[in-house]
Amino acid sequence: MDTTKPAGVDAAVERLETQVSRLLERCSALHEENRLLHEQLRQLRADRSAAKERTEQARHRVEGMIARLRTMEHPE
Repeated sequence: MDTTKPAGVDAAVERLETQVSRLLERCSALHEENRLLHEQLRQLRADRSAAKERTEQARHRVEGMIARLRTMEHPE
């Protein structure tokens, strides 16, 4: 049984190994980037929710002030 390899097989295997290694590194980098983006999105959603709550509270305070001013304008 002949166990000799055709010329160029070793070089082709090395190139393939290099490509696979690069793909694995890229996959790992993309996975980390995706994790960071998900965390950023979670934080942005939390920030937006807090801002909406502050806006709602401010709106209620302003409405209350307007109502008090109207009662002062037109005492009954």
